[in-house]
Amino acid sequence: MGSSARTASVERNTKETQISVTVNLDGTGVYNVSTGIGFLDHMLEQLSRHSLMDLDVQAKGDLHIDGHHTTEDCGIAIGEAVKQALGDRAGITRYGSALCPLDEALTRAVVDCSNRPYLVWKVGFSRPKVGDFDTELFREWFQAFAQAAGLTLHVENFYGENNHHIIESSYKALARALRQAVTIDARAADSVPSTKGTLSDNK
Repeated sequence: MGSSARTASVERNTKETQISVTVNLDGTGVYNVSTGIGFLDHMLEQLSRHSLMDLDVQAKGDLHIDGHHTTEDCGIAIGEAVKQALGDRAGITRYGSALCPLDEALTRAVVDCSNRPYLVWKVGFSRPKVGDFDTELFREWFQAFAQAAGLTLHVENFYGENNHHIIESSYKALARALRQAVTIDARAADSVPSTKGTLSDNK
């Protein structure tokens, strides 16, 4: 299990967005990201770099309206690719957690690769925008990603003043927790980490 490639490619095409995503869970954090939203690109680059997941995201969306569809659909497409790359989830550590500081901000992310998607989001912002990007859209990205990837994901910001720092620490914490959770456990490399014996969709 541990020697097989855990990669996947996904294309998502709607009237609102056209997105192609490739992931390699066993990569080195190499990224090539272009969504048309500079701040989102920066966050997805952090996700790749700190999870060591190679990530290629090419997106074109209806940014003349706003960033909502592009942000949410990128979350869906990346999540779907991660889910496919995980396969039957045999051998994975399954759980991961990380505390990530960025200057004055501190955020915790906890991940369970359970195939039971659920998001707990305890992150607040003092301003509606970072640059020209709506801060409320970050919850939409995390929700879409957790749902599509089949993750139970808890994200909690303990404190912080700079909204950029709060958001970035959230992505970095997710990255480190995800890196831990998807790592192959050498002591149980051939077994599914569940007493049910499966983490598939037909649980």
